[in-house]
Amino acid sequence: MAAVTDLQRLQSGVEELERWVYGSSGARGSRKVADGLVKIQVVLGNIASKRERVKILYKKIEDLIKYLDPEYIDRIAIPDASKLQFILAEEQFILSQVALLEQVEALVPMLDSPHIKAVPEHAARLQCLAQIHIQQQITMVLLTLTCDQTMLLSKQFVQWDELLCQLEAAKRVKPAEE
Repeated sequence: MAAVTDLQRLQSGVEELERWVYGSSGARGSRKVADGLVKIQVVLGNIASKRERVKILYKKIEDLIKYLDPEYIDRIAIPDASKLQFILAEEQFILSQVALLEQVEALVPMLDSPHIKAVPEHAARLQCLAQIHIQQQITMVLLTLTCDQTMLLSKQFVQWDELLCQLEAAKRVKPAEE
């Protein structure tokens, strides 16, 4: 049954290729890609039938495909009991992932809500609000810098005032020299 569907799929793929190469009208006449493929298969079959090694190789293609499969080593090297131990060791993680997936499935209907569907209609307003928010953030940064500079200047003025008071007090205390 699977071979029939594979054959039908292959045939439809070849027909699509022919339409793509020759167009829908078949501009190259009666010559089709499938005919060329059949001729090539016949020639290869004739060559293969004459060579004993190729015959053996064709018989072993299933084994080659199996051996080339990356999971083949895992099937041979790791026994089922070890695989079971791996799964049991990750049981809590798997259960937590299942719980998270169930939460996601429960929230999927929220994506179909009219509020989510209306988002594109509000994109222009959202863009405008985003620009206002950026401007407010810049203003906030500038205000913070201004406040910091004002504080630094105030501290500097207080230090200068203290120094000036000390100098004036020192000048008044000095006895006059005659």
